[in-house]
Amino acid sequence: MSVLAHRVREAPSSATVRIADRAASLRRQGVDVLDFSAGRAAEHTPAYICDVAVQALHQGDTHQTMAQGKPEFREACARKLARENDLSVDPDTGIIATMGCKQGLLLALMATLNPGDEILVEDPGFVSYQPAIRFCGGVPVPVPLRAENDFRWHPENLEAACTDQTRALLFCSPHNPTGVVHTPDDLAVIAGLAQRRDLMVIADETYERLTWGGRRHTALATLPGMAERTIGLMGLTKSFSMGGWRIGFAYAPRPVIDSMVVLQQHLMTCAGSFAQTGGAAALGDALPASVRALWDDWEKRCRYLVTELDQLPGLACAMPEGGFYAWIDCAETGWDSEALAGHLLQNHHVALVPGAAFGPRGEGYLRMTCVKSWDDLRAGLIRLKTCFSTLSSPIKTS
Repeated sequence: MSVLAHRVREAPSSATVRIADRAASLRRQGVDVLDFSAGRAAEHTPAYICDVAVQALHQGDTHQTMAQGKPEFREACARKLARENDLSVDPDTGIIATMGCKQGLLLALMATLNPGDEILVEDPGFVSYQPAIRFCGGVPVPVPLRAENDFRWHPENLEAACTDQTRALLFCSPHNPTGVVHTPDDLAVIAGLAQRRDLMVIADETYERLTWGGRRHTALATLPGMAERTIGLMGLTKSFSMGGWRIGFAYAPRPVIDSMVVLQQHLMTCAGSFAQTGGAAALGDALPASVRALWDDWEKRCRYLVTELDQLPGLACAMPEGGFYAWIDCAETGWDSEALAGHLLQNHHVALVPGAAFGPRGEGYLRMTCVKSWDDLRAGLIRLKTCFSTLSSPIKTS
């Protein structure tokens, strides 16, 4: 339709959301689909968070807040950053409440990019990064993450991707989809480039609490000279199973936060009032033992699933360093990832995400969410074993 804007007509749909919606549609039709596509844990939001939000609703916490967010929510965010991330951020000038990390990313991009500005992104990388950049008039420049480099950026690749139009760099750690947790050395590569080239860096840290094997997330903004050029995006969607709440926050230098507040005033007004109240409870000083136990169990589920996947014919899979996805190397099957994911959904009723959805460097992989229930994991593995023990070579078309 000619009435539609080019930015929409030329944008791909989100593969992760599209496949999850397709799985939900099949289930409504009576098909017993096991959905491992979208990044949603089996558990609901912890009850103590819900109780606080429900109480707030009953007490009339149903009105819009300051565009920047409630002071008590921003203060909880600042205490969390100091306690867990070694960051000292003023809640009044350095933090804004957002409707999840995606909306925080959109505000960050709109606040820092001019039309035609280039921004370096990961390949493979989260499916919404490049469309969001284009929606804001920017130009995404994919920089490869190579398996032989353990899916970490090589300094020469980053430097070669820069031009006079390069304005910023966007990365995710722990990484979606590969599960890499960036080390201080990895971050030093990014920081060095940003300082040499005078770039802003947007750090998607939505999985920062979910690190395994004794690893610890390091915030890029803690490196010397990086606090003044880093926009950090954090959320509660993943670690507290709060995907439907759409609540998170961004921290950044004051001029960036001031600009994001203006954008918020015009575009969204504010993040949800009672969602901020629930979010402040989740970010509280004392983490309940039940939440820590849940994260420990998620690590066990990840380890169990990747161990079993690694034994299937044609597949190879390693334990993620962080996040909760299995990044499955399926290249030996001979199938391209889109066709293989389609075959799994259509014939075995298992929903996974094709690696190609994350960029050309994702071809030859599948992404599988590890934090579904133990029953679903076991049932899914039975179906996957059936598939890969009988999988024939793909039919080649001329």
